[in-house]
Amino acid sequence: MSIYPPEDRIWWSKPVEKSEVLWVTIAFIWGLIMFAMMPYWHFAGNQNLSNEAYRISPDRFADKTEAFAKKYTVREEGSTGIPVVRPPAGSDIYMLGRSWEWWPILELENGKSYRLHLSSLDLQHGWSLQPENINLQVHPGYELVTTITPNSSGEFGVICNEFCGIGHHTMVGKIYVVDK
Repeated sequence: MSIYPPEDRIWWSKPVEKSEVLWVTIAFIWGLIMFAMMPYWHFAGNQNLSNEAYRISPDRFADKTEAFAKKYTVREEGSTGIPVVRPPAGSDIYMLGRSWEWWPILELENGKSYRLHLSSLDLQHGWSLQPENINLQVHPGYELVTTITPNSSGEFGVICNEFCGIGHHTMVGKIYVVDK
């Protein structure tokens, strides 16, 4: 019940203004175009990474990542002592997020494909590769797997773009891409 009911209670049988019909039609057509663009840009625009996700315990993922780092470590990064890992091209690579770091540092070959496995040991984190602007959500208890192929060499930063606590602003990692 409204405070002031309409004088004509059967309002839906009134004709609609032509300008309203025009704007509703334009909005509907624009909505259809935007809906069609989502799958188009996913496949043709290479905008979103296709990925898979699997349940995994954080301890098991940590064990897999530590074994990976131990097997392929080539050096340690400066004073931090974080291992720099150089796996063979085409292999599975692992990076884990924990308060407040991305571990280990990866060194990949330019133009070679890798299957990147990501997970978190504690909180939800955002994995953002800069300056490429690739963003993924990383959750504890899930292993996110995506195929990446670096197409330019250099040093790339990995930052957390999902607020994860007091040390969020320090949560950074690195990926080096080298020409062979």
